[in-house]
Amino acid sequence: MTVQCKYCGKSFATVRDLTRGLCMRHPDGVNKGRHAPYEGSAKDSYTCKYCGRTFRTIDDLTRALYTKHPDGINKGRHSPML
Repeated sequence: MTVQCKYCGKSFATVRDLTRGLCMRHPDGVNKGRHAPYEGSAKDSYTCKYCGRTFRTIDDLTRALYTKHPDGINKGRHSPML
């Protein structure tokens, strides 16, 4: 079983391994926060909680900036819905 980061989709063997490293896609900025566990289960597709668009992987979902993000135009990324 692996644990994925909800910000970047990177997989880790344990939650401890996940929370040790800095995340390149953290909402506070590059390397300004640690990875956080995605608390949902593995799925065939992932849905953005802001717009409802679906993606194949968490990595694909979190890679794209969301133009209508609640924080402002292009000020945030799509975020997974649990």
